[in-house]
This record gives sequence, C-alpha cells and structure tokens, in this order.
Amino acid sequence: MTEVAGARELSKEALLDAYRTMRTIREFEERLHTEFATGEIPGFVHLYAGEEAIAAGVMAHLDENDYVASTHRGHGHSIAKGCDVKGMMFEIYGKDEGICRGKGGSMHIADLDKGMLGANGIVGGGPPLVCGVGLSTKVRGTKQVGVSFTGDGGANQGTFLESLNLAAVWELPVIFVVENNGYAESTSRDYGVAVDSYVDRAQGFGIPGVTVDGTDFFAVHEAAGAVIDRARNGGGPSLLECEMVRFFGHFEGDAQTYRAPGEVDDLRATRDCIVRFRTQVVDAEVVTDDELDAIDEEARALIETAVDEATAAPVPELDELLTDVYVSY
Repeated sequence: MTEVAGARELSKEALLDAYRTMRTIREFEERLHTEFATGEIPGFVHLYAGEEAIAAGVMAHLDENDYVASTHRGHGHSIAKGCDVKGMMFEIYGKDEGICRGKGGSMHIADLDKGMLGANGIVGGGPPLVCGVGLSTKVRGTKQVGVSFTGDGGANQGTFLESLNLAAVWELPVIFVVENNGYAESTSRDYGVAVDSYVDRAQGFGIPGVTVDGTDFFAVHEAAGAVIDRARNGGGPSLLECEMVRFFGHFEGDAQTYRAPGEVDDLRATRDCIVRFRTQVVDAEVVTDDELDAIDEEARALIETAVDEATAAPVPELDELLTDVYVSY
C-alpha cells in the first residue's frame, strides 16, 4: 500500500513526465548498446540503463537555473536535465550538429543553458564543480542549488571527500548524489569500501545524509525533494545515496566476468525501476497502461529519428579542430 500511496501524491502530469523521462533514457541507452556494436560510434560509451529513477527523481525538483555535474555515465542525467535528445545523439556520433559540435562525445556532453555542467571523464570530477556553483550562489544571494552525481567508485576519490569538507565548511547549497550500483568498474563495493554506507562518510564531515532504494522513483523523489529544499533555504549540503543496479557493463565491450552467471537477467526481471514505476502508478489507478504505452511509442520514435539523422549528418570541418579550445576575451 505504501508504493500505491506514493504514486497518488503527484499529479498525473508529473507522473507522465517522470515516466517519459525514464523511458526516453532507457530507449536511448538500449539503442546505443545496439549501435555501438556497429563500430560507427567513436570513443567510449558508458550506459545508464537500470538507473533511470535516480535521474528522473532528482531532476524533477530542479530547473534550468540549477546546475548539475555528471559522470562518465552521463546520458541519463543529461536527458533528465532537459538536454536535447537529438543533439546528444549527434554529439555521440561526433557530428557537427552535436550539443558540443561533436567534440565531446559520450563522456563530455554539456549544455550550460540547461544547467548541465557536463558529463565527466574524470572519476570524481563533478563534486568540486558544484562547490563552485554553491559558492557562486551564496555570493550572489540566489536560490540556485548544485547537484553532483558520483558513482560508488568515484566516492572513493579524494576530490569527493575534499568537496564534502569544503561544502560543509562553507555551508554550500549543494547535494552530493552517490549512485551506488555495486561496482566500481569491476570491483565490488563490498570489497573496496570500508563503511556500510556513504552516509557514514558524510556524517564525518557534519553533513546529513540518507540512503534510499534507487529503483523506487518515489523514494528518490521524496528524499531528493527534502535535501534540495533544505539547500535552497540555507540549510547547507546533504548527501543522497541511491542503491540500484546497472544493466550493462562498466563500458560497452565490458565482458563482465566479475558478475555471476545470470545476474543481469535476474536484475532485469526483479529490479527494473521502470517496471516498478509502471506497476505503482497503474495499481494506484492514476495512469493507464494505454497512456504509458503511448509514451513508449513516442520515445522509440524519437530515438529512431535521432539515430537516423545522426548517422546521416556531416562531421565537423577540419578548420573547426582548434576552435573552442581556448577562451576568447
């Protein structure tokens, strides 16, 4: 009954928007998994499938004036923050019409107009960036917040711990989201982390934190709303740990020999955040299967068009190679 009650707390429009965000991310990632195998996509690709409820649940409380720092697994964050899906696909294919003119690729999608500071190839590179956002907000007296997303592996980096300390000392309006999918590349979290929860680390810096089931959109949405509201109103930083799973390897091409036989199949069958959300809202009788099916078709059509256009689009001209490298004053 708790899950049904959570589904009834949001408006129907908000529920459909959340589902659209999650379904678009899933279709985007599943299609990239297929397309990467063709060899036409340059660079590395890290997929977010299985983690959609976190991006959707957190971003529901943000607007374009708030800022997000992502990870190497950043497609889901970018879509949920409002980045143009076609522009992202162009970018991943290295095309001139990409969000970053085809120069960033999968790991460096950024759109400052949407508050997306960028996906980041540096593990643990996001937290210091949102400390800058928080300091700017305090100096200017705005209500903006900064949110960094960090994997459980990235949370072992010194940059993450230093950022927790800095945010606490300066009482910055920032939220550190730890996406704990159980593996730092191929190393189990249980093997590589001494504490039971990343919340314990936050408490060491005097920062409050909470751990939620990252496969439950409503749990993420509720917890994120509380810490974001706290930050906006001068309460300082918080840590939000979301425990969930990823359906693909660390990167495309990862043999995943560190996972047990049948592990991914079991996770897809029992811990799919989109299936869970769909069951919740339909059981609550606030959204129908037909309405969700229509969004499924809409998302598939969008991704199909994005891939078709991206594969046919031109690459940047050679004389564009050295543009956007240095700041022009």
